Amino acid sequence: MIAFKLAYRNLMGAGLRTFLIVFILSVSYVLIIFMNGLYQGWNHHARADMIDWEVGQGQFWQEQYDPYDPFTYADAHAPVPPEIKTAAEQGRVTPILLSQATIYPEGRIQSIKLKGIAVQQDVLSVPTDKLVAEDHIIPALAGTRMAKSARLEEGDYLLVRWRDVNGTFDAAEVKITGIFSSPVPAVDAGQIWIPLDQMQEMLQMPGEATLIVSGKGVELPGKIPGWEFRDHDFLFAELEAMIKTKSTGGSILYLILLALALLAVFDTQVLSIFRRQREIGTYISMGMTRRQVVGLFTVEGTMHAILALALAAVYGIPLLLWFAKTGLGMPEGTDSFGLASAERILPYYSAAVITGTILLIMITTTIVSYMPARKISKMNPTEAIRGKIQ
Repeated sequence: MIAFKLAYRNLMGAGLRTFLIVFILSVSYVLIIFMNGLYQGWNHHARADMIDWEVGQGQFWQEQYDPYDPFTYADAHAPVPPEIKTAAEQGRVTPILLSQATIYPEGRIQSIKLKGIAVQQDVLSVPTDKLVAEDHIIPALAGTRMAKSARLEEGDYLLVRWRDVNGTFDAAEVKITGIFSSPVPAVDAGQIWIPLDQMQEMLQMPGEATLIVSGKGVELPGKIPGWEFRDHDFLFAELEAMIKTKSTGGSILYLILLALALLAVFDTQVLSIFRRQREIGTYISMGMTRRQVVGLFTVEGTMHAILALALAAVYGIPLLLWFAKTGLGMPEGTDSFGLASAERILPYYSAAVITGTILLIMITTTIVSYMPARKISKMNPTEAIRGKIQ
């Protein structure tokens, strides 16, 4: 307690210098928690959106399917396995059939991905209830990104050309019966959705699918011949890698800010020890051990982090809670990376992030405070009282 009282008195006596160091450290607290909370919030909401719109609770891929190679779509199809056919008929899993296609909006030509999905499905949030056929016209859904790039509006008719299982080209007119907005570009950009049964008929692939999306509470078989199961660890790998990259890049900013604050603490400790030689010699002469004097100066340096934590709590808690409520707007073009991203990301502040940030700054400040204080252990008390360091 004596060490804390002396440290507090000395810091208050330093006035403006102490305030500047404490303020920079407090900004480091708030910035580190905010940035990490932002990335965790992005990860949390993106995973939830991808589960709702794209990946479900896992997927079975036909063994030749490669999402990065459109040329595999022609061969990546097979009948829905008997092991999960009942679940598919009950709508608890959703088969999806993929094919390359070409559309001709306003006389232009554009390559797209044509997707067939069951109209009566509840696994994904794609509004398949809008796939209502009228007058033998094939209904189709388009996302807002697709509608923007192809200049489509609800009610438009569009010519689509495809190639069936035998390699024969065919074409038909589809009607855009719905345009939906999704935070997941993978279910929106460069693709059109049509009813699964009509697409199977168009491609001459009755009862076949390219991938099968599982819903909640479905007991899936371990292995199905000709199909490969992809769990969340596999399906979220790109998202995790992107967020990790962004987090690493963002950490450079607050590490620089933290380094500046720690440098100020180090310089303050060095200057303090140089100017307070007589005080140090007096402490030792009065019976304090060198270890206790070193501890006193280390506590004094660490007090910067403690005061900074208190200051950060004053303005940081309201600020972080406000961001957690209102979120941070994402700039246009963020979804061009192909990853899920809502218009506003709500930060998620976990206990691990807050505790880790506090410990990081406390420990680094203590280390930086201790380094120059070690010189006290080599001081001669007599020479220190005279104002000279050996």
